[in-house]
Amino acid sequence: MLKPMNRIQPSTAPSVKFVSRQEMILIGITMLWGATFLIIHNTMRFTGPLFFVGLRFITAGVMSVILFRKSLGGLNRHELKAGCCIGVSVFLGYSLQTLGLKTISGTQSAFITALYVPMVPFLQWAVLRRRPHAMSWVGVACAFIGLLLLTGADAVSGVGFSAGEGATFLSAVAIAAEIILISRFALSVDSRRVTMVQLLVAGILALIAMPIAGESVPPFSWVWLVAAIGLGAMSAIIQFAMNWAQKTVSATRATVIYAAEPVWAGLVGRIAGERLPFSALIGAGMILVGVLASEIRLPRSRKTAKPVQETI
Repeated sequence: MLKPMNRIQPSTAPSVKFVSRQEMILIGITMLWGATFLIIHNTMRFTGPLFFVGLRFITAGVMSVILFRKSLGGLNRHELKAGCCIGVSVFLGYSLQTLGLKTISGTQSAFITALYVPMVPFLQWAVLRRRPHAMSWVGVACAFIGLLLLTGADAVSGVGFSAGEGATFLSAVAIAAEIILISRFALSVDSRRVTMVQLLVAGILALIAMPIAGESVPPFSWVWLVAAIGLGAMSAIIQFAMNWAQKTVSATRATVIYAAEPVWAGLVGRIAGERLPFSALIGAGMILVGVLASEIRLPRSRKTAKPVQETI
């Protein structure tokens, strides 16, 4: 019999988790989101927000049906419910944000919409009873501070309670709800079928809301037609990717990744001739710090224990 040995205790050093394939997908769709700001801004000169949102998501829904038609036969009541719930939040988020941009500046819209970043952990805690990890809170805080710097001080002083600003604030709530709902249903549904339902629901609701909001069909323009078809295809890809990726990526971590959207929007704007001020560059850096911070996992505190004795 050999002498007793001390069992080696697990390391308590902080660990950094590399970015997964699912997180890379979310980063990619966030880059696509950033590119849409300039497109939508120019398109709003030729059409109303509800008509554009409706045409965009109907197009996306039809494309997803064509793409995933073989899986449509398995649609069940639970997936239909999930798709409708997510579709309502998509409709409210995109329609209200676009409506707000008719009367407020893009800077104000970006700041108010950014409020969905700190909303998600609180909604996740309240709805799903999932308390965010400590470093997730740090990551969200860094990302939100970065968004404030990115949008500039004028955004902070310019926020008020006008109709456009109120609509944009409600859009932030809807976007946060969308992320939570996707996480809530992700593991119990087929991503393809839910994507088809939510896109069609969002588009149909937008068109139904047109007469209620007093919006009419705009004169034909190749600008809104091409933009709607292009963004419709993009929306189909984005919504499916979100449903698939958030099966393994938490809502809090996904939110921190989505918070980089203004960074990509700023890069697209720079290509188009815009220039970011120094404070905005610092803000972009803070967002990246937030993404990295959310990947760190601090060790859990362990009580000091005597080494375990074992014999061989």
